[in-house]
Amino acid sequence: MIKTLAKSIREYKLSSILSPLIVTGEVVLECLIPFVINELGNAISAGVGMWESGATSWSSLGIGQYALILVGMALASLACGALAGLFCAKASCGFAKNLRKDLYYKVQEFSFENIDKFSTPSLVTRMTTDVNNVQFAYMTIIRTAIRSPLMMAFSVVMAFVIGGNLAWIFLAVIPPLALILFYIMWKTMPLFHSVFKKYDNLNESIQENVKGIRVVKSYVREEHEKEKFDRAATDVQRDFTKAERILAWNNPAMQLFFYGVLSTTLFLGAYIAVKQSGVDAVDIVGREITVWTISQLVVYGMQILMSLMMFSMVFAMIAMSIESARRICEVLQEEPTLHSPENAIHEVEDGSIDFCDVSFKYSATAEKNVLEDIDLHIKSGETIGIIGGTGSSKTSLVNLISRLYDVTEGCVKVGGRDVRDYDLESLRNQVAVVLQKNELFSGSIKDNLRWGNPDATDEELVEACKLAQADEFIQSFPDKYDTHIEQGGTNVSGGQKQRLCIARALLKKPKILILDDSTSAVDTHTDALIRKSFREYIPSTTKIIIAQRTSSVEDADRIIIMDAGHIDAIGTHEQLLHKNAIYTEVYTTQNKGGKAISSLAQMDEGGNEDAE
Repeated sequence: MIKTLAKSIREYKLSSILSPLIVTGEVVLECLIPFVINELGNAISAGVGMWESGATSWSSLGIGQYALILVGMALASLACGALAGLFCAKASCGFAKNLRKDLYYKVQEFSFENIDKFSTPSLVTRMTTDVNNVQFAYMTIIRTAIRSPLMMAFSVVMAFVIGGNLAWIFLAVIPPLALILFYIMWKTMPLFHSVFKKYDNLNESIQENVKGIRVVKSYVREEHEKEKFDRAATDVQRDFTKAERILAWNNPAMQLFFYGVLSTTLFLGAYIAVKQSGVDAVDIVGREITVWTISQLVVYGMQILMSLMMFSMVFAMIAMSIESARRICEVLQEEPTLHSPENAIHEVEDGSIDFCDVSFKYSATAEKNVLEDIDLHIKSGETIGIIGGTGSSKTSLVNLISRLYDVTEGCVKVGGRDVRDYDLESLRNQVAVVLQKNELFSGSIKDNLRWGNPDATDEELVEACKLAQADEFIQSFPDKYDTHIEQGGTNVSGGQKQRLCIARALLKKPKILILDDSTSAVDTHTDALIRKSFREYIPSTTKIIIAQRTSSVEDADRIIIMDAGHIDAIGTHEQLLHKNAIYTEVYTTQNKGGKAISSLAQMDEGGNEDAE
């Protein structure tokens, strides 16, 4: 895990190294300052009597030199602290930036199978909340986690130097405190593991609500969504409360040991300093104890215990971030299931498609194939319609053509070659797919269209939109092709969005065009015009049209009837009407009162296209 995360440090290695180095200098200076103060105090104590008798002066005792040394050390310590903070911030923020970038880039490499493994809300949580947790942990590791043990070690050494055996008091508290910290971390880790899964559920609730807010309001389901969100938020709050309740023991435990050690140091130090019962201090602690010594021992004791307290905070942060780090590494270590082969083919000969004894299931652990014994051969330039009920695996079938998934058995050929022999990018550039869920992105209409071809000219944009029957409504906008599209295409109708997505696919100038129920939101007249444009202007392109309406496929060269992952029948519209019960039933059902519906659609051609 550490090795995986460390790859994201990259150009911030220098800052990551400089921060702990400068922190080391800061710690050394802070530990030397009490020692210098102690020596100053001893010099003052030794010279007080001489100065009062006039035998010497303050300057001859070196008071001024000590003062200058202390001021210089304090300024140097301040500078080290500021520089350490600067480099720490640069390193941690840069690390987080690279981590988000690596996660995002990794997701772009995923196949559909990889994406199915992680839900969208989970990926969002990993790129936001989890990265933030790891960033804060990294910031504490390269500064606080370095500073705390160094401060503790140097303070213990200096405590022995000036206080002799009295410093054993500080060492005595370290083992029990370490046990307490370990116990707290051991108890909180499972809770943090649980809470981040519930974060995913919370984000999923938010995403669904925001994305489907129009549906929520139209069905007056605001209260239901609020209750669902409250349940998810309460689950997160409950687990966090349990974890924080355990972590809360950290501070009182530290305070108990802190004041216990402080009191013991003051008591024993004072006892020894006044040499009660005639016991010589040197015999007890190995050196003379003065008031100055006690005061600086208290300072070192505070530094040791504050270091322990800071270290406990680091432990708490790490306990929370380990689960986040694990979730991030799950994505970074996930290997894409689809790769371009060595010596891949970059040219697709034509738009012919062959399914040779194909069976397919979405994962190796799945018990049942979603496609079974598919044997299908499509000539280049053919128009193929696909009809079938929900769950009949129509989309699964066409996903294999552009190798969004790999077959489980058999093979799929495009242009006479197995799709697994092609370079993925080259294959997908020649197989344009307009999916069921059409997505537009924030930006102008031109920006969205050029997703199909970044180098497309304005004339090519207009031509593609005319083929997709989109140019007419675009010209009605005040800014025409420069009209801004809101994220998700919320400021255009469903039919307009579908036609823009079809135009975007046409700009790829593909050898195979797949429309996966992509005209469901346009009226039948516009649907017919789109299909007419395809016949007249891209006759050499193989066109596969998945539809629920028989009118969308009845003029296809062949129509495929899918049923429960099998091909039930193949034929023309007339052939299937006479020999296939599924097609006949669908056609008859849809065409009851069909003339009236068709007339209404013709009249409403320029009106509402959002009814699906």
